[in-house]
Amino acid sequence: MDAFEVLWGERGAPRRGPRPTLTVGELAKAGIDLADREGLGAVTMQRVAEALGVTKMATYRYVPGKDELIALMVDTAMGEPPELSHIDGGWRPQLKAWTMAMFNLMRAHPWALRATVGRRVTGPNELGWVEKALGALAEVRMDGGQKMDVVVALTGQIRAIIEQAADTSEEDIAEGWAKVLATRAERFPHVVKALAESEQHKSRDQGLEFGLERILDGVELYLSRQ
Repeated sequence: MDAFEVLWGERGAPRRGPRPTLTVGELAKAGIDLADREGLGAVTMQRVAEALGVTKMATYRYVPGKDELIALMVDTAMGEPPELSHIDGGWRPQLKAWTMAMFNLMRAHPWALRATVGRRVTGPNELGWVEKALGALAEVRMDGGQKMDVVVALTGQIRAIIEQAADTSEEDIAEGWAKVLATRAERFPHVVKALAESEQHKSRDQGLEFGLERILDGVELYLSRQ
């Protein structure tokens, strides 16, 4: 059994052996709970087994190893993608809704960023999210590669914002900068001005939406030139 079979095969009981006491869904949920609390590095077959009250060997009847478990965790955490067809206004508001939903999901499970890089098997839920985004672009005058590039740009924006905030908040960053700028403001006048204006206009912490709108502006401009 490999990651492809774990993700795309029939989920449920192991195919042979004693009567099952677990499901792969329970294994995935235990791994997700552990990763949400302590990070991806904390997930081991032993700790997942302990959380479920079974032996480590019992877990191998359902998934062959940690890599396959993490693949299952990612797809389970992703869940069903949002329905976009009811959103009025066409591709742009639909893609914005898709991006915000994806952002909220990944922010709830930041470990998934690390788990979704490199060569790997994509599961049905994750691929379903891509399908929905491409569906929003179905009537747009772009070829398939360009549509995929739009999806990549949107997911890149999501990843960048979550990774930036993974270990520290914007308030922590601003506090550190303020300490430096209190005695060195003349060296960084543009930083001082930008921070003051962001406070005045309440424009802080809008990196996701600002970047998202500029990506969609770019797509719209591209389409207008076709």
